Amino acid sequence: MKIYAHRGASGFYPENTMLAFSQALAARSDGIELDVQLSRDGEVVIIHDERLDRTTDGSGRVCRYTLAELRKFNAAGKWNDGAEFHPIPTFDEYCAWVRTTDLITNIEIKSSVIYYPELEKKTLDAIKAHKIEDRVLISSFNHLSLVETKRLCPSLPCGVLVPESGLVNAGYATRHFGFEYHHPAYESTDRESVAECHEHGIGVNVWTVNTMEALENCLAWGCDGIFTNYPKVARSFVDSL
Repeated sequence: MKIYAHRGASGFYPENTMLAFSQALAARSDGIELDVQLSRDGEVVIIHDERLDRTTDGSGRVCRYTLAELRKFNAAGKWNDGAEFHPIPTFDEYCAWVRTTDLITNIEIKSSVIYYPELEKKTLDAIKAHKIEDRVLISSFNHLSLVETKRLCPSLPCGVLVPESGLVNAGYATRHFGFEYHHPAYESTDRESVAECHEHGIGVNVWTVNTMEALENCLAWGCDGIFTNYPKVARSFVDSL
């Protein structure tokens, strides 16, 4: 069962920052999960929310600002009273770093609230430029973004994200539409749903696994991977077995 650091090692470090990503590597994660959006001038940046307010010292939508303007905001502005400054990373910056590691990267295309023109293409261009295609997985709640990803790069594996309500017959649906992974919330996951996916040759990566009970269950159910804010804890537990 692979351990993906959710927005980096975000349980102890500010999410979606290079610090959180480097700490995920230090925790011996198998991979990192991150989120991409576009700046006003069309640059791919790493941030989860469509608005800056929850995690940074800025406000308003990400897409209202140029990259130069976004880089002035503190991505850790709401972490420990913003005592340390961490800029919002660019995806290109991340790719240049991660290519020096063995980490897998799960890239969530944030196109559900705002459909960013060419976000899929620009993300794929960076992946190809840094030659990390063999260690990348694309996911999205907007399944049309996965369709576009497959159109642009058929060989790249895609994970179908679904909300907490879940999806019955997810393995069949994922296989039927040509994707490789199902990404359910833990709340809607059980042994039977994992088995149904595996019957159709679909991998299951579960979000967000932050308790020992959830971790133990995902391992017992045969999940292929988990997204967790605490990769060091998960790694210690899995290795102990």
